[in-house]
Amino acid sequence: MIRGENLVNPPLILLHGGPGFSEMRLMRHFNAPLEKSFTLVYWDQRGSGKSFDRKIPKSSMTVEQFISDLDELVDLVRRRVRQNKVAIFGHSWGSVLGVLYAARFPEKVSVYVGGAQIGDSPSAESVSYALALAEAARRNNRKAVRELSAIGPPPYDANGLWRERTWLQRFDGNLTLRALWYFGRIVLRGPESSIFDLPNLMRGFRFSLDAMWPEVSTLNLIKLVPELRMPVFFFLGRRDQWVPSETSLAYFEALTAPSKKLVWFEESGHQLFADEPEKFNDAMVSLVGRHLLMTFPDMRIAN
Repeated sequence: MIRGENLVNPPLILLHGGPGFSEMRLMRHFNAPLEKSFTLVYWDQRGSGKSFDRKIPKSSMTVEQFISDLDELVDLVRRRVRQNKVAIFGHSWGSVLGVLYAARFPEKVSVYVGGAQIGDSPSAESVSYALALAEAARRNNRKAVRELSAIGPPPYDANGLWRERTWLQRFDGNLTLRALWYFGRIVLRGPESSIFDLPNLMRGFRFSLDAMWPEVSTLNLIKLVPELRMPVFFFLGRRDQWVPSETSLAYFEALTAPSKKLVWFEESGHQLFADEPEKFNDAMVSLVGRHLLMTFPDMRIAN
């Protein structure tokens, strides 16, 4: 879905996390003001959300296929808006896909923005697991300690990841009835979604995780992509326990780029664009948009 007010505005492709967790409704709810300044491209990746289909071959759910899918999308968008380059915002798993794509096709990417940026995935998972186990012990939650100890530290399979993340969600208060009701209202109230989309949101998430976790959990961008050839921004939530910010910072410090800037979101966890939407939207316009305007003076960035 492409939304914006003027095709002269720079195209910005949004890569959601997971793999398999569509963030289209969340971003349209919290970040739609960016449609004034960018031409936003919302995309449910293969196997996710509206793109989920029971007939999708599990064998097609590979990182290489996703890079190919993204390249098709980028070329479609470039033709549609008649611009040579696109900006990319990658969140969580989307930050892995975004970096791998930007490294392979630098001539098509004007700027890269990583939110909850993954660097060394095995290291991030190890830190996340340790944080979950420590919090369970601090709360004297014997059930959590027992279940987390049973799956053991990573590497673990998608079921182990699901259980570890579920406990982190509980500790953060995101699985209370009130929190789930709030999330459901956001997901179902948009004009581009309906209650019939809800089952496929969860089916796509589990399907994608089961299919891709053995591959994506081993990726280390510090080794795979030590350099990018376009300006880079990292937006990091200080309270992120899914992709602990110290592991993102390690990649930021190791990464070589023409320019790079780190922006901290002090009140945010993993979903920084939803936790601090005003700050996120302002940073995208005032930092990323202004940088694009300086680099490509023919572009238009609305305020």
